[in-house]
Amino acid sequence: MRSRASILKGFPQHFFAHVQFSSPLGSDPSECATFKERLVLPNAVSLRSLTRRILALIFLFSTELIFVSVWLDGESLSTAGLSGIIRYAGSWILRCIVGFAAIFATFAYLKNKAELGKISAQLAQTPIRWRLLAAHGSAMLVFGGLSSVLYAGRGSESWVNPLAAGWFVAGISAIAFAGLAFLPWTAWVQLIRYTGHLWAYASIAVILACVVGNMCQRLWQPASFLTFGLTKVFLRPFVSSIVANPATMVIGTQHFRVQIAPQCSGLEGVGLILSFGILWLLLFKRECRFPQSLVLLPLSVAVLFLLNAVRIAALILIGDAGARQIALGGFHSQGGWIAFSAVSVGFCVVSQQVPWFTTRQPSTESLVTTAHNPTAAFLLPFAMILAGGMIASAAARAGSVEWLYPVGFFAAAGTLWIYRKRYASLTWSCDWVAPAIGALVFVIWIALDRFSNTADYADYQVSVALMASPMIARVTWITIRVLAAVVTVPLAEELAFRGFLMRRWVSPDFESVSFRSVTWVALLASSIFFGLLHGRYWIGGSFAGILFGLAVIRRGRIGEAVVAHATANALLAAYVLTYHKWHLW
Repeated sequence: MRSRASILKGFPQHFFAHVQFSSPLGSDPSECATFKERLVLPNAVSLRSLTRRILALIFLFSTELIFVSVWLDGESLSTAGLSGIIRYAGSWILRCIVGFAAIFATFAYLKNKAELGKISAQLAQTPIRWRLLAAHGSAMLVFGGLSSVLYAGRGSESWVNPLAAGWFVAGISAIAFAGLAFLPWTAWVQLIRYTGHLWAYASIAVILACVVGNMCQRLWQPASFLTFGLTKVFLRPFVSSIVANPATMVIGTQHFRVQIAPQCSGLEGVGLILSFGILWLLLFKRECRFPQSLVLLPLSVAVLFLLNAVRIAALILIGDAGARQIALGGFHSQGGWIAFSAVSVGFCVVSQQVPWFTTRQPSTESLVTTAHNPTAAFLLPFAMILAGGMIASAAARAGSVEWLYPVGFFAAAGTLWIYRKRYASLTWSCDWVAPAIGALVFVIWIALDRFSNTADYADYQVSVALMASPMIARVTWITIRVLAAVVTVPLAEELAFRGFLMRRWVSPDFESVSFRSVTWVALLASSIFFGLLHGRYWIGGSFAGILFGLAVIRRGRIGEAVVAHATANALLAAYVLTYHKWHLW
């Protein structure tokens, strides 16, 4: 086997730094040094050391947080004293800490990049303090021991408060030891000094977010009443006798009716579209007019809220027409995502095409039909898969097979064929490392699935539905699922996430960005979005995104990621067909 060093030999040096400097002034050392000193800050600052330390800290804390949240159940805590405070306020305190870290890090990077570069340069000369990291491990052991007693309720009532105090001190000590192991005290002081009052603004923002989040739970009921009224308005032109009971929130027809639960009020969709809109405005801030573009946020919220009521009205009409299983199954779960996708696409198009919102020159060509639009070439195949999947899920009966899945496969394949000439400039070759990465992703995926202990009832329902179908339909569906998993899905997703998003994070002119010059931030951000695409498997999806991204960066060839992705999906398809684990599809 090749050594670890030889495997990583292909990684470019400037993957670990934001800029590789070369002087255009000639070979005189003093001249080059002077030019470098003049230009290296603030725009060409290297954040390599700081970024690597922060990412290591995030990985450590995230891993520990996952295990702690799975292991400990706050409902088992006593309601008295400090234990009661931990029970009722612990989750909110944790949200505040995570939210503060995210907000502070994001805006520190955006506003104080030059100052962060100074800290990073100092960290390059400062080793990680392994003794403090060992102290962190010891504190976590104490934390775990106290947790096993405190959460199991084995201690006497007189010891509850001392146990809770010791538990709290152990947890804070573990955080402090880890933070000081990766970043010395002087670095933390400089970080606060360079960023000014950002810590205060981030604290206020996260506290307000928590307060608003708590208030939103109280808004569920009035939002549900508003959704109830809008649904009744949308049903009136199509139904002569509407059954509506505001007291029980039941609405429908004589043959089919539903109850609008607080979770169906549309507030979750509002949160999603706000997050999407804010991220879009951050990514494309140079192409958006401010403050005009901010109008898109409340506008998209209002449209999505109306579409949620339209979705419920459509669900009632589908059920009243006799397709009860489709209404309660696929359409109920996918209708909201279809509405969210439609509003998201509308947000993107309006922000890029309406002159009042964008600084770009207006174009008479369609985003979809133009052959010269690089963004369309990289994103449309993936969009076709999403659209096809939503249609298939919406049309499927509860616990049945998504028989319309081939729609997405052929739509994506056709789009890839139309734009095939646009992909000629990409490098599609690979070496043995690519399938090895794919096999590793497969192992991680199966391990996480077994850890989640997914129920087998849904797999049983799909197996029964498949066996009850004609053989030609069954074989055709399975064949297309495998072809999609091995061909169209890896191509479309790698073009979208590694080909577009990972490079777009570096520069708006993403096609000019070499895969080998992608930064750690771009790799991590695109991988997280790739993970979120996979729902409850977002952890495995994020790890897979990082590995696929590293495969591309290693040699600068997108073919590496496509082959790795195809290998993982092929192994997963074999596993699904062998053990009938249909939920993995």
